[in-house]
Amino acid sequence: MLTPILAALLSLLLSRIAFCQYSSDQCSWKGSGLTHEGHARDVEQVYLRCSQGSLEWLYPTGAIIVNLRPNTASPAAARLSVCIKPSRDSSGTNIYLDRTGKLRLLLRDRDQAQGKVHCFSIQEGALFIEAVPHMDISRRITAFQYELVNDRLGADVRSLAAPCQPCTDAEMLLAVCTSDFVARGSIKKVEQEEEQSSVTVEISRLYRQKTQVFVSGGVRVRSWTGRVKMPLQCGVKPGGGDFLFTGTVRFGEAWMGCAPRYKDFLRLYREAQQQGTNPCHMDTD
Repeated sequence: MLTPILAALLSLLLSRIAFCQYSSDQCSWKGSGLTHEGHARDVEQVYLRCSQGSLEWLYPTGAIIVNLRPNTASPAAARLSVCIKPSRDSSGTNIYLDRTGKLRLLLRDRDQAQGKVHCFSIQEGALFIEAVPHMDISRRITAFQYELVNDRLGADVRSLAAPCQPCTDAEMLLAVCTSDFVARGSIKKVEQEEEQSSVTVEISRLYRQKTQVFVSGGVRVRSWTGRVKMPLQCGVKPGGGDFLFTGTVRFGEAWMGCAPRYKDFLRLYREAQQQGTNPCHMDTD
């Protein structure tokens, strides 16, 4: 049994721990509503400064505001989108966008277990995460991963129903420089999933990949295979010749970005090369 003095000291210690956890700048954050259960009306501030990370809020009570901001003063930061992917067992809160005190519902408590990716412009504000009152909070955990992406990729992942518009010439040239993967190859198989297509591609030349999207066929075989996600509405089909595949990896899944026919890209690239307007060099020989 705690004496009143020990109880007061413990409460002070927990509040200091909570302040350190909620106020620090970091990539990932893990906290507990039990540390400020007696102050359930307080709204704590969380600052996440990295390009990707995670949040886990155990036994949520009250509310927290999560500020997702890149650790840079570059003007380009204003054009970023934030994508969050709730874990399959996430529950106990409603998640809103908070822009200067005005709230817009982003994700309901009951929808988090679907594990779907939700994206929004970084200009739309911080995340306001409010606990849903429950008699028993012991089984409630709100958890998600987050990533910062450029606006084009953010839009593609945010809405699988977005129109599959071809990239402009400038976007194609820039995609070679900025994508997580760049490869030349062909489409071998397309499988329809619930809300997207899974495209199996065979790669004849791998220019770059940040993670192992494409797996080698062997030491003596100069080819790679892999799967890339695309919106279902794009209506992609097998065959069609050689393409230049570019894209991004989000939450461990590869998503297609610009994918022009290779001959069209090669013509565009050589024209830009002659004019000196290429944003970066690519070995096309």
